[in-house]
Parts: sequence; structure tokens; C-alpha cells
Amino acid sequence: MAIEQKDIAAIREDYSKDSLQEKDVDENPFRQFSLWFEQALRAAVIEPNAMTLSTINQAGFPSSRVVLLKDFKSDGFSFFTNYNSQKGQDLEANNKASLLFFWPELQRQVRIEGFVQRLAEEDSDEYYASRPRGSQIGAWASPQSQIIRDRAFLEKEVQVYEERFGQQKSVPRPDFWGGFFLLPVRFEFWQGRNSRLHDRIVYQKKGTKWETNRLAP
Repeated sequence: MAIEQKDIAAIREDYSKDSLQEKDVDENPFRQFSLWFEQALRAAVIEPNAMTLSTINQAGFPSSRVVLLKDFKSDGFSFFTNYNSQKGQDLEANNKASLLFFWPELQRQVRIEGFVQRLAEEDSDEYYASRPRGSQIGAWASPQSQIIRDRAFLEKEVQVYEERFGQQKSVPRPDFWGGFFLLPVRFEFWQGRNSRLHDRIVYQKKGTKWETNRLAP
């Protein structure tokens, strides 16, 4: 049975779990993010580190996909990928990107915009070494974002690299795989509220300082 448009339009969620006031937010957006992230962990949000990464592709279109945040510090956010993948190529051509975290259990989202650069090789090596061996093999086996014949091709490539590295204690990181680091210039913290009158607090970087304002929902 086909879903009618009116059925989709009728989907509604009441947002009433919390509020976000200017007096309650930290003056530093990284500390505010850390606070919300810790609350997402305590609320048992499913994969709280899942984020939508948006890049600009070579045709000039925005391109989005969900990736996993692997670390955040006082100046930025880290994630990892195949540098030859679509997102890797996008970021090499245009280093402007955005991140979106959505935590429905808390009726919250965080939008972050900034500039991306590659992580240092030693940081990529350290994270790669911490991955399960199957994921390490997968990084070698998958020509990410490229067209492949079928699933059997991928499984055969996995077998090839399992045999190649089978006798080795550790699997080396391929030079085409590693981390990116996003340095933010803008944050927006969104808290759902009743009647769609949501709270939106935005941080904009001005020189070395952060300017904070409220946006209309």
C-alpha cells in the first residue's frame, strides 16, 4: 500500500523535553558541545557520535553522508576515511564542510561549519592500529566510492588481503586512508520546543573570540 502525502504531513512530534537559554550556555562552544555530548551518552542515545558530514562535490552540489566522530578537542573534530573516496576527494578540492549531530532522544541537534585539514600521519596511524583487524583489512580491500561489479568482487578482495597480511602481527595503514580534522568557525545548538518555537543559539567566530546570538526558529 502506497503512503499518501497527507499521511506524511500528519507526522508530528511534540518537543517539550528541555529549553536552551542564553544564560545557560557556556561562552565556549567546545565546552557546550562537550556538555551536550556527555548528556547524550548518559541518555543512551544510539550512536551519539554519528554525524552527517556535508561536503561540496566537484559538480558544485552539496553531498551528505553519515560518518562517525572519533575524537574532539578544544579546537576541532576528527573523523577517518579513504582519502580516495568521494568525501575525501571533495575535501581535497574544497576544504569547507559541515557536521550535523541529531539526538532525537533529547530533541537536540548541533550544526558545525568549518575548514577541514588532514590529520597528522601519526594520529592516523594511532587510530588505525586501534581498529579491529577486519576493519583494517576492509580499508585495504574496498576501493571506496568506486563502481564494483558485485559483492563477490569485494569479498574476493578481502580474501586477497587476509592472505597477504595473514602472517603479520599487525596490518599497516594504507597511505590512502587516514583522518581529517574540522576546525569550526560556526556552531548552532538547537533545542526543540513547543509549537515549533525552538531554541537556537549560534556561536560565530570573530577573530580569536566567539560571538553568541539567538536565532529565530
